[in-house]
Amino acid sequence: MYLKSIFKRIISKQRSYMEQNLSTYRIFFEVAKQGNISKAAESLYISQPAISKTIVRLEDNLNVKLFKRNSRGVSLTEEGEVLFRHVQEAIHHIEEAENALQKMKDYHIGHLDIGASTTLCRYILLPYLKKFMEEFPNIQINLKNQDSAKNIQVLEAQDIDIALVAIPKHLSPNQKVILEQEVEDIFVASPKYIENLKALHGNNFSLFQNATVMLMDDKNVSRHYIDMYIRENQLDFKQVIALNTMDLLIDFAKIDMGISCVIRSFVEKDLENGSLVQIDIAPPIPRRKIGFMYHANNCSKVFRELSFLLGKRKRLRIIKGSFI
Repeated sequence: MYLKSIFKRIISKQRSYMEQNLSTYRIFFEVAKQGNISKAAESLYISQPAISKTIVRLEDNLNVKLFKRNSRGVSLTEEGEVLFRHVQEAIHHIEEAENALQKMKDYHIGHLDIGASTTLCRYILLPYLKKFMEEFPNIQINLKNQDSAKNIQVLEAQDIDIALVAIPKHLSPNQKVILEQEVEDIFVASPKYIENLKALHGNNFSLFQNATVMLMDDKNVSRHYIDMYIRENQLDFKQVIALNTMDLLIDFAKIDMGISCVIRSFVEKDLENGSLVQIDIAPPIPRRKIGFMYHANNCSKVFRELSFLLGKRKRLRIIKGSFI
């Protein structure tokens, strides 16, 4: 406790010294720019005696003469010219930083790192991003296009702000979820593929024994969920094709390659127009959840803006923790 107290006092003194130093150099800069102490005093709203004392103290600390008096006021010495060039550059950088921060505040300039798989990005994320960019056109969006498992890992490491993922059964204390929704996994195929199966194996063909079944690759979270359903129901697929995106599963089913396991909401139009048909199985695959996950320690203003937008687009539901 004693050492901790000493460190606090040292840090406090260093911070105070830095603030005084910066104020001193701002006064020096203004006097050099104006060439007159009274004009610098008016510009800085500081009394002339205070400015004079600050300049004398600075000269004493540096052990050089910075100004020489003339009939119009003061002018820089050779040493003063050297110091002025460096201080001018430093103050310019400080002003640039202040302006940049003000622009971030006024025009919502910033960046947002989002993680989403190709499929979730296309079918769910894009409408939200479109609305967000309409409201905040100066935000830079960085998208990590990878599967849910990898996005959850980088989210836990706080390398991204938010991730649209298949929600795991168990969340860590730091993992929070907003805008959760249920999805339904179904098997679909083209009408022609079903006709071919019936022609080869009769009307009572076996989905699992006779058909070519197309699933996500075995590293995918969706595949893990389907594999669990297969094990629990003691099913056995004879012919399996593994693909790395759900878009490919949908496209392959449309060209009569086999039966694909996909999320129903992603093929609603295909089911309506008849290019794909749903194959009923018993028991049906239990519904699962997807949603936007974020790290509890994320306090980015840009992230909060996106979270607010998500809340406006649909009723915000908070899972296992409050959202401030």
